[in-house]
Amino acid sequence: MPYTVPEPYSWDKSFMTFYDQIDNEHKGLFQGLFDVGVYPGSVETLRKCRELMAAHFAYEQSMMLKASYPEYPHHKAAHDGYLATLAKMECPVNASDVDYAKDWLVQHIKTVDFPYRGKL
Repeated sequence: MPYTVPEPYSWDKSFMTFYDQIDNEHKGLFQGLFDVGVYPGSVETLRKCRELMAAHFAYEQSMMLKASYPEYPHHKAAHDGYLATLAKMECPVNASDVDYAKDWLVQHIKTVDFPYRGKL
């Protein structure tokens, strides 16, 4: 069953992975998507959000590789697909694209990220 997207859209303790850097980066991802929703016509805001996502995914994937995390290939594929979707978005970003991006992040953290807790 899908998890509820918080409103207002912000990170809370229910998203904790218990890795400080990952949790702090997740907070930034929530803020980045929130900002895109507030400023859908801002090319700079969308660019920054994409950069935050790519940097976070690279860090998270590096942690998985160091830990020989067995779900790495699946996890990387999910990240790559999401980045491809974000790359297709154009300003002004329509509300349905923002909603999709927000929902994807919530579902991803709680269903794909949570299984690595305590394993990286």
